[in-house]
Amino acid sequence: QVQLVESGGGLVQTGGSLRLSCATSGLTFRDYFMGWFRQAVGKEREFVLSISWNGRTTWYADSVKGRFTISRDNAKNTVYLQMNSLEIEDTADYYCAASEIPGVLTATMVNYWGQGTQVTVSS
Repeated sequence: QVQLVESGGGLVQTGGSLRLSCATSGLTFRDYFMGWFRQAVGKEREFVLSISWNGRTTWYADSVKGRFTISRDNAKNTVYLQMNSLEIEDTADYYCAASEIPGVLTATMVNYWGQGTQVTVSS
């Protein structure tokens, strides 16, 4: 049974930082490109960033370039999302995703999803 479990969400003020983690099990982690999506209330789920199996290549949505960083630890089967300079517009549920497809992802390209973790940015 494949599981992706996110953690690290919470409430933060604008300009602050959060680090999300996604621990995986039940899949061969190195076989997958890993990514993060987010979904704000009343909006569609959107791609945030993704990373290649070896961590050497990353893809970002323009809205988070320079502020968010994705990384992975293949020894721990875990992917991370470091979020800096948070803005109110970053408020959303953040979802970990595993895909067999590289690059900027759409939801239909995702093989497995986490359950999501909430991030709230306040002024």
